[in-house]
Amino acid sequence: MVRDRATRSKCRVSPAIATILCFVFFAGTTQTARADKPLATAASESFGVSAEILSQIDETVSAAIKRGELPGAVVLIVHRGKIIFRKAYGQRSLEPAMTAMLPEIVFDLASLTKPIATATAIMMLIEQGKLRLSDLVSNHVPGTPFQGAKITIEHLLTHTSGLIADNALKDYQDGRAKSLERIYDLKPTAEPGTKFIYSDVGFIVLGDLVERLSGEPLEQFTRKRVFEPLGMNETGFMPPGKLKDRAAPTEKRDGGWMQGEVHDPRAHLMGGVAGHAGLFSTADDIAVYAQMILLGGTFDGRRVLKPETVKLMTTSRPVPGGKTQWFRGLGWDLLTSYSANRGSLFPAGKSFGHTGFTGTSIWLDPDTQTAVIFLSNRVHPSGKGNVTKLRGQVATIAASALPAYQARTSAPVLPGIDVLVKENFARLKGRRIGLVTNHTGRDRQGRATIDLLHQAPGVTLVALFSPEHGIRGILDEKVGDTKDEKTGLLIYSLYGSRRRPTADTLQGIDTLVYDIQDIGCRFYTYITTLGYVLESAAENKIKVVVLDRPNPIGGVAVEGPIRDVGKESFVAYHALPIRHGLTVGELARLFNAERKIDANLEVVQMQGWKRSMLLDRTGLSWVNPSPNMRSLSAALLYPGIGILETTNLSVGRGTERPFEWIGAPWLDGTRLAAALAEQKLSGVRFVPAQLTPTGSVHKGKSCGGVHIFIDDWGRFEPVRTGLAIASTLRKLYPEDWKIDRLDVLLVHQETWKGIAASADWRDLEQNWQPESARFDRMRKKYLIYSD
Repeated sequence: MVRDRATRSKCRVSPAIATILCFVFFAGTTQTARADKPLATAASESFGVSAEILSQIDETVSAAIKRGELPGAVVLIVHRGKIIFRKAYGQRSLEPAMTAMLPEIVFDLASLTKPIATATAIMMLIEQGKLRLSDLVSNHVPGTPFQGAKITIEHLLTHTSGLIADNALKDYQDGRAKSLERIYDLKPTAEPGTKFIYSDVGFIVLGDLVERLSGEPLEQFTRKRVFEPLGMNETGFMPPGKLKDRAAPTEKRDGGWMQGEVHDPRAHLMGGVAGHAGLFSTADDIAVYAQMILLGGTFDGRRVLKPETVKLMTTSRPVPGGKTQWFRGLGWDLLTSYSANRGSLFPAGKSFGHTGFTGTSIWLDPDTQTAVIFLSNRVHPSGKGNVTKLRGQVATIAASALPAYQARTSAPVLPGIDVLVKENFARLKGRRIGLVTNHTGRDRQGRATIDLLHQAPGVTLVALFSPEHGIRGILDEKVGDTKDEKTGLLIYSLYGSRRRPTADTLQGIDTLVYDIQDIGCRFYTYITTLGYVLESAAENKIKVVVLDRPNPIGGVAVEGPIRDVGKESFVAYHALPIRHGLTVGELARLFNAERKIDANLEVVQMQGWKRSMLLDRTGLSWVNPSPNMRSLSAALLYPGIGILETTNLSVGRGTERPFEWIGAPWLDGTRLAAALAEQKLSGVRFVPAQLTPTGSVHKGKSCGGVHIFIDDWGRFEPVRTGLAIASTLRKLYPEDWKIDRLDVLLVHQETWKGIAASADWRDLEQNWQPESARFDRMRKKYLIYSD
């Protein structure tokens, strides 16, 4: 394949990006690749997968290369048994000479060795009856390994053995046998089964067990029983000859470049073969392995594992993660701090994958029969690259292109600030600006609205105003006035001694510009600040310009009761339903008219946004709008889970999954999960989990509870889910769950009374149907965007 104009045209990228895409390979075009490649290619559109969305991977990977996060990469996507995306980006090497990346480059897989080689081999031994998950290591290793600790095979596979991550390199200086002897002399740092510690040591032990029980070294066992049967002829340990020459280099060792030589120092000292690292492969070969797993252990008529074994290997198992609870499979990651490569769309706890230290990853989604393979040598040349964020971005783009996660395709959305930049700030020329914003005020490129307006020609930025959580969005307390270090401008807090701009803070300002990301929920206080800004502007004869942004949880669905009359507060500014389905620009129009504020209001409308879009379909990056709003999943859950947080129930503050877990010391997670499963709520499931919050409600107390996973974002109804949880809690724990303050955020007495009376959640909804219909008719007058 050569670089020509036809290829560049098909890429749909700018010339600048095309220089980074050194060699581009598309399904269905002529490719230079190994003749025996068994996984066929197909056009993504033949499966309804959006090629336009997949093309966003080009810009995303290329931008990371420009930032110096990696020299190059290969991305391959398998869908329903075909390769639908296969491209190489950037450079294979930067030193000693620059050479282009190619799709057939061989990579040091690092920790992908764990699931692909070691765990697969262990599962084969289990099938053969030579091993059981419950077996103690001491059953198969003479003496008293690990000083008598009762470590099982399952402990090793799930990283719950208590063994340290890595022992000292000096333990490996005297050869393989002595290295293993020292490993078996280690004492666990935690009681087996009580703590998740990602452990290379544990997988070194598993690799040794493969040899002890099969009589063959790990590299021979996997080559004969896994890779050769699957036709994975470019996969193995210590690649020879031509494969070694085709490998991507990593760093220098002893003055020479590591090319086809394992990067991991412990695997290197063990002769290049270990259970935790040492495997080399290509994207095409890994695609075959992935397809075998997705098909339940078979590929092209060749069975490697039984279907029940694959299911056992990939089923979610809770593992204790300290302040949170995580989930692992046997050799696979499902939901831990290591699973950022899942992205934000593939279902948590159901899809699975793994990463490798050198910059590799794989993620598999059985529901859609999809695998995303990302291979890079990010440690080349100096070990300073970082692809943690990039791997997740690629997975999110891949998932968003699938029919299951993407109802329709669209051009990237331009928020109001981008439209303003595109117009060269014409609407603000000659204006003296007071900017109401925080860290979420930024354009598509990540440039702060503060900086853009400060540098805008003909525009004078006079002062800044910050909402709750401060200008950087990191504070969970009242905020005082400060000064912006970069511009030297005063920052007037609207969440301290004042809640709205005052006449003295508006001196010298003729226009207030509002640019803050909302999350689509009535009690999220940024929209109250918006209302107060409109009121202050009207009182002081100042214009208001709202830079519109997407409602991240969509602009179609409207859910929940309307706020009771006369119950206005900072968390209930206007009579809205809990999930209002409006953008901040639309809300400004509604507030201005319905509350008869009559401010001089202008909304800078977005370009490209449609009402059905959630944030993941806009091409915009997620930025935590407040300290505990850490994902789009949390934002979707917030309208339902948020109403519960004024009670004695933890909603996950002080854990790693705020609003995605609920619990209390008096709560039985298994019982609650079973009761909620009976409600048959759309697009959501509940998994029991015991956590100990480090802050907020029940700080430092062990709490029974449930993780909440959204499986279908289109069908999920957050308010209905929250009310179903409330109704169920009231029935299961009428004495323990205290609901006196439940109406603080609910702000609907009839619904509160219904919950107190243990009414069914379906009946609760009937209370607000007439008022919801009236609101919907009124709301339509202020809509800016269609679908």
